Amino acid sequence: MVIVNFYNPDLLPSDKLIYSVVTARYNDKWVFVRHHERSTFEIPGGHIEDVETPFEAAKRELMEETGALKFNLVCVATYSVTIDDKTRYGKLFFAEILEMGDVPDICEIEEITFLDNLPDSVTYPDIQPYLFKKVLEYLDTNA
Repeated sequence: MVIVNFYNPDLLPSDKLIYSVVTARYNDKWVFVRHHERSTFEIPGGHIEDVETPFEAAKRELMEETGALKFNLVCVATYSVTIDDKTRYGKLFFAEILEMGDVPDICEIEEITFLDNLPDSVTYPDIQPYLFKKVLEYLDTNA
């Protein structure tokens, strides 16, 4: 069983933050990426490197995976995912992309798509719909 919980964006859990995930929009479309080893789409994001803050990791992942050049980035929440009694933490961000460029050659992303909503088939179906919904709630509250 997978449990996803959300917390105040400023929360720094006692356990290490592992992920930065960026739900992004460009020209009123949601941005999703497909890793070259997978057939499903996902929200851009990845691991926070030891030398990075979660914000720096979010910026790097967004640029690497989507080719975003200019964007506004805000932390929506700290989140946790519990699977089989093991809990991991991450930061959830929202980005409004203002300018897109090419995806860097170093990227593992095979394809980018722009959609009106979450794809029917996502890479992490027990997690990503909750992250996407949380960003939608954030935008409704903070619009």
